Amino acid sequence: MLKAILKQTKGYRIASLLSPLLILIEVYMEVQLPFVMAELVNQGIEGNAGIGFVVQTGLKMVLMALIALASGAAAARFAAKAGMGFGANIRSDVFARIQDFSFANIDRFSTPSLITRMTTDVNTMQMAYTMIVRIVVRSPLMLCMAFSYAYSLNPELSKIFMIAAPVLLLLLGGMAILALPRFKTLMKKVDGLNSSVQETLVGMRVIKAFVRATHEKDKFRLSNDELKDASIAAEKLLILSNPFMQLTVYACIIAIFWFGGNMVIETTMTVSELAAFITYVNQILMSLMMISMIFAMAVMSRASLTRIAEVIAEVPEISDKDADPELTVANGDIDMENVCFKYKKNGKKNVIDNINLHIKSGETIGIIGGTGSAKTTLVQMVPRLYDVTEGIVKVGDRPVADYTLKNLRDSVAMVLQVNLLFSGTIEENLRWGNPDATQEDIETVCRSAQAHDFIISFPDGYQTNLGQGGVNLSGGQKQRLCIARALLKSPKVLILDDSTSAVDTATDAKIRDGLKKYHPDVTKIIVAQRISSVEHADRIIVLDDGKINAIGTHEELLGTNEIYTEVYKSQQEGSVE
Repeated sequence: MLKAILKQTKGYRIASLLSPLLILIEVYMEVQLPFVMAELVNQGIEGNAGIGFVVQTGLKMVLMALIALASGAAAARFAAKAGMGFGANIRSDVFARIQDFSFANIDRFSTPSLITRMTTDVNTMQMAYTMIVRIVVRSPLMLCMAFSYAYSLNPELSKIFMIAAPVLLLLLGGMAILALPRFKTLMKKVDGLNSSVQETLVGMRVIKAFVRATHEKDKFRLSNDELKDASIAAEKLLILSNPFMQLTVYACIIAIFWFGGNMVIETTMTVSELAAFITYVNQILMSLMMISMIFAMAVMSRASLTRIAEVIAEVPEISDKDADPELTVANGDIDMENVCFKYKKNGKKNVIDNINLHIKSGETIGIIGGTGSAKTTLVQMVPRLYDVTEGIVKVGDRPVADYTLKNLRDSVAMVLQVNLLFSGTIEENLRWGNPDATQEDIETVCRSAQAHDFIISFPDGYQTNLGQGGVNLSGGQKQRLCIARALLKSPKVLILDDSTSAVDTATDAKIRDGLKKYHPDVTKIIVAQRISSVEHADRIIVLDDGKINAIGTHEELLGTNEIYTEVYKSQQEGSVE
């Protein structure tokens, strides 16, 4: 875990090393100052060394203070640079890792959790790293050097700290052990709150339509209260560390004043030595305060470190490990041989069960079935959005695992059920299919998808700016743009997963005619709920509970298959009504 995180220091290791080196200079100068001051008092004032010695020693102290100031400022700058760079590297690495995740990997973490890990957890780690390269070096160094100088002044008086140090270590260690699981729980509550907020913002229109704002407020209040309670439970242990530390340190100071004062009275210690000793006590006190802060940050960052490392260490279930980078899809043939699939490898039941299927290049295949019959899951095997549990899927007469994901998915275009568009213009969204496409290419695929006419009806045409998710478009318009975007890839296989559900039947028919006319060599797989969307397909597959119930043309199935006939009659009756 630490090895994976330390890789993120790349590019900022020099700054990470310079900061503690400069801190070493700063601490050395700060610790030397009380010693020089004691010498000034002993020899320059009480010893009558003369004004020249006083001026010389005073200038030496000023120079030491300036060196400490400059070193401290430079160390802070390098520490900040190293921390910011470390955070940026983690974000980049985590984001890149997420891009390699399969659907199964994303399902395992959940979207809100991944957002929390890339924001809250990374920020915590960034602050922790900044403290590590600066305060974590400074505080122990200051503590050790101040104690050594204090010991050199008076070994007997220094024994007070030797008694207090083990007590503090036991207190901090015990609190760390108890606080860590509470901070892990806290981060899970942050995930839950983010999930609630994300769901509410995405579904705001539905919430308003159903007048469910009060319900959502109550749900958010519950998540918020759970987060608050988890925060209090985690923080209250750390809050106790500071009072315990102050109690121990101030008890040490009282003891030093008592025993040190007696030593001055007994003339075994001078006033200047006691003053220097007290200065070292203050430095030790500040170091211990900083160590208390480091302790709190370490406990918090430990939980975040684990969560970030989990993402980085996650192995994508689908990769190019055995793929041939030179291999491209030759045609749109699709073969499925004894294909089985389950979302969890230890699941008891297959979602897809023993599918055997051959689709010729250029065929139009319809897939129909009831809700939960695994229509979407089946077609997601073709572009390897999910990998089969058993059996083999071939595209272009080669197993899909033989292709790199880029080469496979460039040749297998899929329009998902959720029609997602991004912020930007219509043209920018379409160019996701092919960044180098000409304007003529764009308009051609838009005509095929029956999108050209409504696009040019906008004042800015193809330069019309879309809101996030295409909020200023209707559902049918978004579906047609997504189809056009997929066609712009010039795929060998086009999969439409219920992608015309929001358009009227006349437009649906025009889209199918356009695909047949302008893209005859493309294998087209149409997943639909409406019989009218698939009735003209070369073959129609009827799925039932993850199994193929029947395959045939519209006419063949209408007379022989009970499921297909029942769906057809129910839709015909609804149409008549």
